[in-house]
Amino acid sequence: MTETVLSNEQISDALVLPYLNHALRMYAEGYASRADIDAAMRFGCGYPVGPLTTVEERGLAAVRDQLAAMYAESGDELHQPAELLERLVAEGATTIESGAESGADTQPALRHEIGAVGVVGTGTMASGIVEVFAKSGYPVVFVGRSQDKLDGVVASITRSLDKAISRGKLDEATKAEVLGRLTGATSREALAEVDLVVEAIAEDLAVKTELFGDLDRICKPGAILATTTSSLPISACAAATSRPESVIGMHFFNPAPVMKLVEVVTTEDTDAAVDETTRALCAAVGKVAVSCGDRAGFIVNALLFPYLNDAVKMLEAGAAEMDVIDAAIKEQAGFPMGPFALLDVVGNDVSLAIQKELHAEFKHAGFAPAPLLEQVVAQGHLGRKTKRGFHDYS
Repeated sequence: MTETVLSNEQISDALVLPYLNHALRMYAEGYASRADIDAAMRFGCGYPVGPLTTVEERGLAAVRDQLAAMYAESGDELHQPAELLERLVAEGATTIESGAESGADTQPALRHEIGAVGVVGTGTMASGIVEVFAKSGYPVVFVGRSQDKLDGVVASITRSLDKAISRGKLDEATKAEVLGRLTGATSREALAEVDLVVEAIAEDLAVKTELFGDLDRICKPGAILATTTSSLPISACAAATSRPESVIGMHFFNPAPVMKLVEVVTTEDTDAAVDETTRALCAAVGKVAVSCGDRAGFIVNALLFPYLNDAVKMLEAGAAEMDVIDAAIKEQAGFPMGPFALLDVVGNDVSLAIQKELHAEFKHAGFAPAPLLEQVVAQGHLGRKTKRGFHDYS
């Protein structure tokens, strides 16, 4: 057994402070608003408080000083206090400016009429998205490769509705109405008259661009084409169409019927009315939309996975045992899960792929995947789905 070297507070600070620094830089770059960065981590990860509010609660000067001490010891540029933080501390500020967001409270409106919705895909995410729209009153056409796949979607939604009935949250009449809004099809041609299509198929760029080219041919003028990708360039999907202004990202979180967050991702070509309509639609189906641009990780993954990677590096270095790190983060930071428990839920293969994308996008040496993460993936220890990850679930 490795002897624990760090206290719980030291463990938490070593992992949380760089995360706060990343959030400060993200805000300073104008990538996303202060409100959206905080909301993304609260609703996407279940954190009690967003990172920028956390900086204010801990004290700007205190966070700056702790990061400066980390940077002096590590030499890692990711630990160097963000320029914004240095400036605010020099000015004697106690809050993070948000003057550029005067219009942030304005409620988005549906600039495009959304009557019927299409979903392409029959997996867990696709089924969840179909359920979200159908429960909110929208007729949904969902497309899969076979009747068996389509039946699987209906069965999945039926189980979810039955569970809600057993908990007293739904009645049989409402269940019948929801199921009555579903139309399954094995041909994409069935999407010709929908107002919005959300694709939730394999995370493979060639597969997605082929689909978007086909949707461009099939869907009526003005229809919004959305992708749920969490890792691929939305601009590449848009480029496969003759209507890049109508293409947008709607990154739902799994399970879609439960998780409140949707990252609404725009490219340089996305029309403002399409963006506003998508955000308004998210509100209409009970989701919290946050806005960001088309780059690797969006908000949540770009802030979450470097922190998880840092936890693996901490374990690798022998600074603390795995269970101690998990417990320290829950106790000190108030996060709902420790990093290793979360890695096993997400899937270590998925986590490694995302970390590689972030490393390629941002070019920070500190974002290089931890060798131990690569090792557990190579061993096939992918997490709960294989009964073994960092923890053993057999």
